[in-house]
Amino acid sequence: MRFRIKKCQKCGRYTLKDICPVCGEKTKSAHPPKFSPEDPYGEYRRRLKRELLGIGVKK
Repeated sequence: MRFRIKKCQKCGRYTLKDICPVCGEKTKSAHPPKFSPEDPYGEYRRRLKRELLGIGVKK
């Protein structure tokens, strides 16, 4: 029953449904994923984010 509230990706409204009743777009969980300091994929996620944003990319 936890984490049932969702947020619309387009209009930013909160709902309990998978599709926003206002604009009809998909919704996703309004809560961040759980954090673990022993995350085996954290390094890869951070590296991908840096590459996509162009931060710290060596040329």
